[in-house]
Amino acid sequence: MELEEGDVVLCTVERIEGTNVFVSIEGDGEGIIMTSEIAAGRIRNLRDYVVPKKKIVCKVLRVSGNRIDLSLRRVTQKEQKEIMEQHDSEKSYLSILRTILGDKSQEAIEKIRETGRVTEFFESAKENPEELEKIAGQESSKKILEIINSQKKKIFILKKEIILKTTKPNGLEIIKGILTGIKGISVRYISAGHYSLTSESPDVKKADLAISAVISDIEKSAKNNSMEFSITEK
Repeated sequence: MELEEGDVVLCTVERIEGTNVFVSIEGDGEGIIMTSEIAAGRIRNLRDYVVPKKKIVCKVLRVSGNRIDLSLRRVTQKEQKEIMEQHDSEKSYLSILRTILGDKSQEAIEKIRETGRVTEFFESAKENPEELEKIAGQESSKKILEIINSQKKKIFILKKEIILKTTKPNGLEIIKGILTGIKGISVRYISAGHYSLTSESPDVKKADLAISAVISDIEKSAKNNSMEFSITEK
């Protein structure tokens, strides 16, 4: 996968040389984190934040030729959580693959990695097993998917809080009309003008897309009705 500025990636700390930290990026070679991108403020000891063999989540700052500059401090808690959850899912999928394919598993894993992210490959295989069958065979593919589908699905819960206010005499009716028309998202009243939106899905990307789409629609409706709208930062 070709990395771009802004990508969030899982890395393993390889070594610390002077003021630079060198990491291996999952499937994408080596990257460098300068001290200023480890954490905000003065750093007395780099090893308080990074130690060899530790897995960390970084953000790509720039890609210049073979050099990839990364940042640890610019990664949000949400981004870190998503990447680590994807990593755990990948480990689970590969463990199942090794159990079913045995000695043939490594060749299969390499072929899967060539297609992109492991988690995305298996999520797609649940609906369309043809690609998995090409790699693992029809019988083994069936066994792999039976195990995956029998596992309890983890539900991702994303929450956002918004402010939606108006001074219009019929403002309450307008707000009610906007919020009651929302589908697939749970809306909860917090206090005057403050509301909580919750999106749940086994797929974290779908949960994020759903809540982002709803917020966009609410913002448009607020603008059309000359209302105050904002997203509160928690």
